[in-house]
Amino acid sequence: MRRREFITLLGGTLAWPLAARAQQTMPVVGVLQAAPLINPYLAAFHQGLAEAGFVEGRNVTIDRRSVDGQYERLELGSDPVRDGLVASLARPGGNITGVTFFANLLASKRIEVLHDIVPSASVVGLLLNPKNANAELELSDAQAAARALDVRFVVVRAAEDAEIDTAFAELARQGVAALLVAGDAYLSSRRGQIAALALRHGIATGSGTRELADAGALVSYGADRREASRQCGLYVGRVLKGEKPGDLPVIQPTKFELVINLTTAKALGLTISRELLFRADEVIE
Repeated sequence: MRRREFITLLGGTLAWPLAARAQQTMPVVGVLQAAPLINPYLAAFHQGLAEAGFVEGRNVTIDRRSVDGQYERLELGSDPVRDGLVASLARPGGNITGVTFFANLLASKRIEVLHDIVPSASVVGLLLNPKNANAELELSDAQAAARALDVRFVVVRAAEDAEIDTAFAELARQGVAALLVAGDAYLSSRRGQIAALALRHGIATGSGTRELADAGALVSYGADRREASRQCGLYVGRVLKGEKPGDLPVIQPTKFELVINLTTAKALGLTISRELLFRADEVIE
């Protein structure tokens, strides 16, 4: 594989410069996502590329593809070292580098935040996509958090729109008061449906992506994915300029966002403590 044929990792996104065809005068960058392509992360990726000196249509071509949540077409891992993609985060080696944020490894923290908001919740749930290879990792972490809080734990699974409706009916039947939505491209793409169902059933819902809080879920806590996407674009630009991917350390998140939707909290009849509001990076009103 030639130096310019490398992959940059970004959770559910892969980006790589492709070997230019003979008739082309500018490099081609391929962008492959697990989720639909219309999302705010692409804009941040373009921003990073621009900061590195590359603008689509001017001196770089971008070829975008998505598997639209069909994970059998794109099996993504959560730990590039464990999955054998890089030798180490500090020195990846080979032709792979990028950005990772271990999206599925903060479930316990998210459940703790939910419990801080709804301390009376005696039943906590987890909604996951069984087709996601990382689902069991998040399930294990969430189960441990539920045990530590001494609350009953309910797991529901959905990989299709109709199954989301069925899952919420089951959550309501089980008396779930607080729900964590697992990190998943498909579930994120159905955030409007999930937020509406959560509000209808009176369930306080949290996730690792702020887009769900923007759509009406109660809270989100996770790495700043827009910043991660920007850094991904920067890395692509650096390799296009001649740097070797194997010499560029895999970037880990340094900024985590706590977003609280105060409008949803009021609709659910919940009072958010001043301490938690002060800790929040953003409060949606």
